[in-house]
Amino acid sequence: MTTATHTILPISGLRIGHAHDETVRTGVTVIVPDAPSLCAVDVRGGGPGTRETDTLALGGLVDRVHAIVLSGGSVYGLAAADAVCAELGAKGVGFVAGPPPIPVSPIVPSAILFDNANGGDKSWGRTPPYRSLGQTALESLSQDTAEGRIGAGYGATAGLHPGGFGIATEVVDGTTICALIAANPVGSPYLPGTDVPQAWIYEQDEEFGGTQPPIDYRWGAPTDTKLARFAAPGQNTVIGAVVTDAALSPSDLKRLAIMAQDGLALSVQPSHTPLDGDTLFALSVGDRSVDGPADLSWLGAAAARAVARALTRGVLAAR
Repeated sequence: MTTATHTILPISGLRIGHAHDETVRTGVTVIVPDAPSLCAVDVRGGGPGTRETDTLALGGLVDRVHAIVLSGGSVYGLAAADAVCAELGAKGVGFVAGPPPIPVSPIVPSAILFDNANGGDKSWGRTPPYRSLGQTALESLSQDTAEGRIGAGYGATAGLHPGGFGIATEVVDGTTICALIAANPVGSPYLPGTDVPQAWIYEQDEEFGGTQPPIDYRWGAPTDTKLARFAAPGQNTVIGAVVTDAALSPSDLKRLAIMAQDGLALSVQPSHTPLDGDTLFALSVGDRSVDGPADLSWLGAAAARAVARALTRGVLAAR
């Protein structure tokens, strides 16, 4: 296993925790803001698996979250959020629906990816490991993390290659945006016939190894996708979050999540397929001002690049 240390300290007010089960070949990632934070979500592809994403719809009662959970395990992985919700509730962290003894209601949106066909031992019967993994991930919260085979990306595959968890940061006029991505797409993250990442043009500081396509390279259809091997709905999916220190409104965060999804098209071919369930959250944990649609547009473009780089970094670290 290859991992690379990467700090998320460029954005304060946020911690992340991971847990994995080596035998099952799966894992969970928990993202927790220091204070309840505005959040939006964008869901694409034909096979999503989510919890509490409807809560984030514009115009609803609740517009802040207390944690976000990313998990392997397909539908079983949604149980990871149960553990996070229970633990936060026990600590009094949540939406206050009334005075005691009415319990608070932690808002914990969640998304899952399918890693149930990766060869791990899935004979868990009535005791899937995800609630336990969610608890362990919550207990390991930190401002530092690793990349590659870790957390929700532990059992992931990207096309016919190892998948993984990656982080990348972009800065636009002093405003920071950080992408945290668990990469498990049906498509390939490499240019066909090469070991050059699809997102090579967005590389920073030789984070991908500095590889570039040959001068005479001509693109062709990739053959290293899951379309031949696992051509069934839901056996894939990229999930993650983009976090910014900009003080964005719920509608601005929704647009940011939409634009961030373009990062998948920049780093994976094909992307957003009927066989994926791609889900990205957008979270605001800062107070930097954004001046109108033009600034938001540039921030959204940076979010797409950050997603493309984070996905690629996770895949390369897991290779």
